[in-house]
Amino acid sequence: MAKSSPTFACQTCGAVTPKWSGKCETCDGWNTITEEGAAPPLGSGAARRSKGRKFALEDLKSLDAPPPRRVTGIAEFDRVTGGGLVPGSALLIGGDPGIGKSTIILQALGEYVKQGGHAIYISGEEAMAQVRMRAARMGLSDAPLMLGAATNVEDILATLEAGRAPGIIAVDSIQTLWTGALDAAPGTIAQVRTASFDLVRYAKASGAALLLVGHVTKDGQIAGPKAVEHLVDAVLYFEGERGHHFRVLRAVKNRFGPTDEIGVFEMTGTGLSQVANPSALFLGDRDSVAPGTAVFAGLEGTRPLLCEIQALVAASSFGTPRRAVVGWDTGRLAMIMAVLDARAGVGIGSSDVYLNVAGGMKIGEPAADLAAAAALISSFGGEPLPRETVFFGEISLSGDTRPVPQAELRLKEAAKLGFKSAYIPKGTKADGAGLKLTEVNTVADLLIFAGTGRAKKRGMVESNQ
Repeated sequence: MAKSSPTFACQTCGAVTPKWSGKCETCDGWNTITEEGAAPPLGSGAARRSKGRKFALEDLKSLDAPPPRRVTGIAEFDRVTGGGLVPGSALLIGGDPGIGKSTIILQALGEYVKQGGHAIYISGEEAMAQVRMRAARMGLSDAPLMLGAATNVEDILATLEAGRAPGIIAVDSIQTLWTGALDAAPGTIAQVRTASFDLVRYAKASGAALLLVGHVTKDGQIAGPKAVEHLVDAVLYFEGERGHHFRVLRAVKNRFGPTDEIGVFEMTGTGLSQVANPSALFLGDRDSVAPGTAVFAGLEGTRPLLCEIQALVAASSFGTPRRAVVGWDTGRLAMIMAVLDARAGVGIGSSDVYLNVAGGMKIGEPAADLAAAAALISSFGGEPLPRETVFFGEISLSGDTRPVPQAELRLKEAAKLGFKSAYIPKGTKADGAGLKLTEVNTVADLLIFAGTGRAKKRGMVESNQ
């Protein structure tokens, strides 16, 4: 009989190697490979295939009504999950340390039990006294929420199976759990994968909605194997900057709702409060008339969101111009600057460029190209942009503008916040919602904000709708 040999797995990327090494050849990480235990030898009973049993096959037609979602009562949280938690589903929530993952979970469960639901909060990082202190600060001391402090998966499952199945189960965090079936240390890939699978299997069998809190790496990705993200039904990220008081809950995977949906919260001394109008939060006070600021009418999931893009173009003091970007893609900025130089003759490439999205918001859609280009030209030429104007549109490498989806929603949000006009790409078909619409054919049309001799109006088409 062949002798079993131990296996070694990288705790960052999950790559498996037959022997230990100081560096992982897959992700180039140092000191990330640990022993995961012995694999069953070939020909052993564990490796033999057992005789299975037949199961029934059905067609695609279904007469079963979808189960009602479990609404927590926090509108922003329910929006991101697609209207509430689906019974038997599993959600993984990740975020930086101290961002508020435990706070939002505890707050959601507290509001859920206030409505008559049954929920259990299991903490693997804090003692129950610490959880009670946080609940008292948030005004949830009287909520009939069941608490537990455990890290052994077998103990957790035995406790859950002994009583009535809860509507929602929260485990904080998955990296602290361990199972006696493995010899690996808690937090390793094998332990995280096995613990997640056992808890998800219980949730599917009992109909409880499972919330798992996960740590993130220095790159912002959820720590542990990617198999956990594939195993759960939804993956949420809780984002925010420590220097700002707001937090953004973002869905990157959701089997029961839209992805790229966001919920906006404000961190206060009594917990997280919902932000009903996030556009006003990200815009703030706009009393300054300095050049280089443009309001972008963006879209996050199904929600229109207005934010301010700030640009500063200054003479370079060194041989290599400096580029600093916060809240936007650095490669996208380089592309827009190259298009401005090649297609509009701006000559901005030899200057230092700083670009910032106000409020710490992160923008990922290409519709911000037009707003960023307008802010750059305004700062470079020293000409302020119109105060009550929004910009949105994608810019191609040829310098032309391209329409973006959901233009009407963007315009309605701008009109609701008191804006009077909008610069939009050519070919946009949308009701202006009372705004004065100005179509931008190419990036050269933005030179009216350059404030120099090159600033000539070239082919601007205005229409009032």
